[in-house]
Amino acid sequence: MSVSVALVYPDLLGTYGDGGNATVLAQRLRWRGYECEVASFGAGDAVPSSCDIYVVGGGEDLPQSLAARKLAESRALHRAVDKGAVVLAICAGLQVLGESFVGPDGRTSAGLGLLGCTTTRVPGARAVGEIVVEPDPAWAALGLESCTGFENHGGVTRLAEGTVPVGKVSVGVGNADGTLEGAVRGRVWGTYLHGPVLARNPTLADLLLTWVVGGLAPLDDSRPEALHRERLRNGPSERAAGVAQVQRAVRTAGAALERLARVGTGRRRPGAS
Repeated sequence: MSVSVALVYPDLLGTYGDGGNATVLAQRLRWRGYECEVASFGAGDAVPSSCDIYVVGGGEDLPQSLAARKLAESRALHRAVDKGAVVLAICAGLQVLGESFVGPDGRTSAGLGLLGCTTTRVPGARAVGEIVVEPDPAWAALGLESCTGFENHGGVTRLAEGTVPVGKVSVGVGNADGTLEGAVRGRVWGTYLHGPVLARNPTLADLLLTWVVGGLAPLDDSRPEALHRERLRNGPSERAAGVAQVQRAVRTAGAALERLARVGTGRRRPGAS
């Protein structure tokens, strides 16, 4: 059996190295004796609807809006999903595949509607740092273990009623407030986890692959499992340290501004009486 993996618009949605997920999927198939072809489709290319798996990565606001517009016009992903294709969408990709998101002009933009979620913006700091997610029981029953990753987003995503999340957040922010992370509908999997997420979570990679080829032979995953354990062990403390560092920097900057303000109000201009 030959499997085709499409990397969608890496020139627009390739800021965080999420294209590595396509490499992970292909290699885990090849190790099991499958043939697998990875094809990259840039913004100037026509995305086919005939591939088995689609990988959509993260990116900045303007490229995200351009990608959404092009995918809405072509409807290639819609046709692929109708045929049973698997889609992995990361961060901006998750937002694009939802019902709506906020564009670079601050206005609400229509998404592709392949995931039951909407993304808005609220005042406050971005969600940045290590994140750990305990899988929803639906996915744990299929072998998915705790997922680790790195989040970096300013969007706040709310799930529509009946939409299944990836899981519950134990460390980090996730979709909105540190409770739920990700959105899944059918074979479309959306998450905020960078990493690349599949390199850090081999059980997620294999879950997606079973939706294409069925049962999988076991692999020697001692090295990725060691990375997974290390991230579960050290990721939370790294995030806490990073948050504390940012808080110290904010306090330092605030104190400096206060000193400048005091100096400015107390200093006379030359020649002033």
